[in-house]
Amino acid sequence: MNPQDPIASAEATQQYMTGQWRQTHPALLAGFEQMSLAATRALAPTLDIAYGPHPRQVFDFFAGSERAPTIAYFHAGYWQSRDKSTFRFLAVPWVAAGFSVAFVNYPLCPEIDMAALTQAVRAFPPVFVERMASIGRSPALVAAGHSAGAQLAVELALTDWRARDLPENPIRAVIGLSGVYDLAPLIGTPLNDKLRLDVGAARAASPVRRVLPDMPPALFAVGDAETGAFLRQNADMGAAWGAAGNSARALIVEGADHFSLLSEFAVAGAKLSEAALAIARKAQF
Repeated sequence: MNPQDPIASAEATQQYMTGQWRQTHPALLAGFEQMSLAATRALAPTLDIAYGPHPRQVFDFFAGSERAPTIAYFHAGYWQSRDKSTFRFLAVPWVAAGFSVAFVNYPLCPEIDMAALTQAVRAFPPVFVERMASIGRSPALVAAGHSAGAQLAVELALTDWRARDLPENPIRAVIGLSGVYDLAPLIGTPLNDKLRLDVGAARAASPVRRVLPDMPPALFAVGDAETGAFLRQNADMGAAWGAAGNSARALIVEGADHFSLLSEFAVAGAKLSEAALAIARKAQF
């Protein structure tokens, strides 16, 4: 698909924007907000811990077992909107299973571009590892994210951490939910008004093109009620991860759309949550 073709651009807009939206989403997101307020009251996390100088370089920490890995969760919003506070409800089943959870905010486009945004997020793991060492907790991370956040989770796993003064990769597993791993199709959509991608920048921000061997195990999940583009993104990411010799599972969740998928991630015993739990349990040093 040529992103400059008006027909191609209209198709991409439908696949990545209008075709993903459901009339149920406003009520669903409002419910997430209420559940997140309740989770915050019940679990008493430490909020807004800085990992960099930007006001949005902050994370919330919900403490689980000292020896268990932490789920580092990156929110959706096409790298240009939303906030970690909406999704704190996801901590409840994970803390009950013994895991800690960090909800990570990040600077947004168009204040910065995608390259700078990714660099900003890469500041999180070293700060987190140092903080966990200082309080005697496991530094192991499961990089998890939804939509745009899934792309960031994969980028963290692919980072050369030894070049950034960490002795090994702190990302011990990856969970990508409804991710966008190839950004080229977004060039011809209104999303690019803020992303400001050209072909080169889109390729550079597309982790599906740069998968390496010796990566941690990964789960890539998508709802079967999402558009064909999201189903393809999920399948392609899983295939690329596996083709490089890594352990990967691509999962399609029956009856789930782009946001109801998170409900499946948050319910103990659901197919998605059980698959995610199996991956996360491999995340040990």
